[in-house]
Amino acid sequence: MSDSRLVYMANQIAGFFAAQGEARAVAGIGDHIAKFWDPKMRSDLLALAKNGDSGLHPLVRKALPLINH
Repeated sequence: MSDSRLVYMANQIAGFFAAQGEARAVAGIGDHIAKFWDPKMRSDLLALAKNGDSGLHPLVRKALPLINH
């Protein structure tokens, strides 16, 4: 899957959870990605996030430590 598609999908998840407030959103994003994304997608997202200009929503960035790879 392309990097741009991973960013798009992660940011869509962040958009869904954002209305719940930061703490709940971060937990929800991390939980969703950990449960529903396959290990390769999670690993690719974590590698992509090391690039400071990846385009990830700030809530996704905060959820990264919650994502298993």
